[in-house]
Amino acid sequence: GGRMSRGPFRGPIYYDGPARQQRPRGGQMGGFRGPGPGPRVRFEDNYSTNCSLWQIPYGRKYDKKWLLTALQNLCSVPFTPVQYQIEGHKAQFYLEDACTANALCRVSRQITDTEGYKVIVLMNPCPPPAILNTQLKPEDIEHLKQCMAKRFDGSQRALDLNNIRTDPDLVSQNIRAILSRKTFMDAVVKIIEENIPELVCLNLSNNKLYKLEDVADLISKAPHLKILNLSHNELKSEKELDRLKGLKLVELWLDRNPLCDQFKDQLTYIRSVSEPGSHTHISPSECLYHKDSRNIKRLKDPSTRFRLLKHTRLNVVALLNELPKTQHDSASFNVDVNTYTTTLLSFTVSGMFKEVDGKSQDAVRAFSRVFIAVPAGISGLCIVNDELFVRIATTEEIQHAFAATAPTPSSSPVPTLTAPQQEMLSAFSLKSGMNLEWSQK
Repeated sequence: GGRMSRGPFRGPIYYDGPARQQRPRGGQMGGFRGPGPGPRVRFEDNYSTNCSLWQIPYGRKYDKKWLLTALQNLCSVPFTPVQYQIEGHKAQFYLEDACTANALCRVSRQITDTEGYKVIVLMNPCPPPAILNTQLKPEDIEHLKQCMAKRFDGSQRALDLNNIRTDPDLVSQNIRAILSRKTFMDAVVKIIEENIPELVCLNLSNNKLYKLEDVADLISKAPHLKILNLSHNELKSEKELDRLKGLKLVELWLDRNPLCDQFKDQLTYIRSVSEPGSHTHISPSECLYHKDSRNIKRLKDPSTRFRLLKHTRLNVVALLNELPKTQHDSASFNVDVNTYTTTLLSFTVSGMFKEVDGKSQDAVRAFSRVFIAVPAGISGLCIVNDELFVRIATTEEIQHAFAATAPTPSSSPVPTLTAPQQEMLSAFSLKSGMNLEWSQK
């Protein structure tokens, strides 16, 4: 006689793979799909495709954002679902690479929905869907080329592709420049090869990159590349860095990637990421600038924004004292007056500095500091707002920093100041924050 039904999750309903051999029964076997939780098919070496189709039975009843967030929270590798859609009662999407798929395999039956049911995730290798095979149209490539030209700084030989998928010029043309997708990264690399092979600095931050396979093509296409910024991406494994071994990098920026959390301290992190290229330099003091960074373009939480805002002179000075000690290149200073009224003065001081102590001694950085001041007393100023912006110094800036020859000492006698003049000088120095030498000028 036939067996009684055990509920809606019978094997034949969802299993569409090849016939399997009978397995012995036992408490250690995981449901009808074999030992433990996980889908019934995994990528093996004999599969010619890296693409996979993922299906969630009864996924129609789940909110898309909730489902994908729950999967991502448990998956050890970040993934980008392609062509998410509802097919019958199932939710389904595609993944592009085998490494991500094998990590997502372990998530099945690990999520419990609000009704107490386990969320089952099923996977089958498949040919790539049409959306992944579609090559960029010539007009799309031309728009991408124009966008990259706009973001290229010829004087620095630097290309800034930070968060390019939100570029208004591309968005207005309905072009989603997803650099984690091979077709787009290949197009970017080809444009670099054909138009700016002399590229020295490339910024790929904030592009949700989780693999560097396609970025590695720059080894032969941009042989002069020295600075590569991969910060604020989704790189989880330091093994991905092996793909960059052919690049002769001077600086490699990886902050705010999940792989940074794998290291117990900053020195271990620096030694590890420095291995792909013997010339790679990661500044140990970098984390000192990031831990209190208040970049409102990236910080969305209002409470975090407020917490990082320093009030009162004591708190501001305490924060500045936590930063590395520095020596500034006064020859590089520029002062711009942004706003001036009878009741308010806003000005910006920009230039170069180097760190003079700690593990990043002699590391050169660029800074921009915006001050807002109001009148105080009869002829004084009171700074009411101070914003400090620190960035990576370009190769050219590093070469020119602190290069100015020292001025020849003057043989003319130094004028002697009277007592009232000395008093005025000290008062001005105290109010302006400048030292006595600069106050006297």
